[in-house]
Amino acid sequence: MRPTTAVRTVRHDPADRPLLVIWEATRACALSCVHCRAEAQPRRDPRELDTDEATELMRQVASFGRPSPIFVITGGDCFERPDLDELVRRGRELGLAVAVSPSGTAKLDRAALVRLQEAGVTAMSLSLDGATAQVHDGFRRVPGTFQRTVEAWAVARELGMKVQVNSTMSARTVHELPDLAALVRAQGAMTWSAFMLVPMGRGVDLGVLSAQQAEDVMNYLYDLGPYVPVKTTEGHHFRRVSLQRAVLAERGVDHVAALGLGDLYRELTERTAAFGWGEPVRTRRPPVNVNAGYGFVFVSHVGTVHPSGFLPVSAGDVRVTPLPEIYRTSELFTGLRDATRLQGRCGRCEFARVCGGSRSRGYAASGDPHGEDPLCGYEPGSFPYPQDVEALLTA
Repeated sequence: MRPTTAVRTVRHDPADRPLLVIWEATRACALSCVHCRAEAQPRRDPRELDTDEATELMRQVASFGRPSPIFVITGGDCFERPDLDELVRRGRELGLAVAVSPSGTAKLDRAALVRLQEAGVTAMSLSLDGATAQVHDGFRRVPGTFQRTVEAWAVARELGMKVQVNSTMSARTVHELPDLAALVRAQGAMTWSAFMLVPMGRGVDLGVLSAQQAEDVMNYLYDLGPYVPVKTTEGHHFRRVSLQRAVLAERGVDHVAALGLGDLYRELTERTAAFGWGEPVRTRRPPVNVNAGYGFVFVSHVGTVHPSGFLPVSAGDVRVTPLPEIYRTSELFTGLRDATRLQGRCGRCEFARVCGGSRSRGYAASGDPHGEDPLCGYEPGSFPYPQDVEALLTA
């Protein structure tokens, strides 16, 4: 598929080279977040990749060729690695763009951010799940986390770093969206990523959105596009929504009625309208067509390779097999890149080639990484303008 104004594709073949390599440097973290995928622990695991093994991993990432994948060091809390600055320097020497994703702990201070910038970090992501300390600290279960995160965000921007803000969408936090959007707009960010919760780790009992609520949220996020640089994580049907909305706008059709949007959409929209943001301030940034194993790969703290950090099925071990070989040839990865293997509604859906659903959520719901995504409520074939969609995809 060639790029369209509604959905972007990466410039190279995502089956040959990922856009993003996420490395879980450690599972140690001082926080105890209610949604934690990794069920982070207070101490580091002695089986973690050591400094030299991590350097070899980065060599493997560089060997994918140019343009090299973006290499993101995450956790747990990557600041629990005393060799973090050295790892960043080594990654930069190998020609990688290295980003970090720390937790909002006491270690996230100005001095640490200056060291990272000097080592070569140009981008970082921070998690913010509420627009107030009461909500965010309750989610992270450590007082002071909100303040430290907001302060680090400001310092990183001051230092010239690109900042992505990540916010978890769950039944517990979804009503924070308008206030979070206002905070992101006021403080500035490269991207605001809405993470559609995958029920795993500590997040199993947190409370996922219903499929109808997810549709409302996706359409609300689409509306924010001209004001806030928004994207989704594990919300792949945002690409389907973007195509639908582009078609409906071109035809002058009311999207609320056409897509059956509900009370949550109306609430979020009305609260945001009260901010009086006025005219659009930016060009809408279309979502990019990547998915688990298709432009994206996750390496665990012990070196196992997964299509996503939220899909706990291993395709190999970088201590045994080079990452490019695992990514390009493993049965798990090649299978995930085969849309004909999708099951249920995802397998019947006319948007499958630009969506594919969350493979992580499909696995969490059914034990099958090809299973349908239960957070998507779209019934295949029900959108009334299929020829318009096809015209967008082939333009």
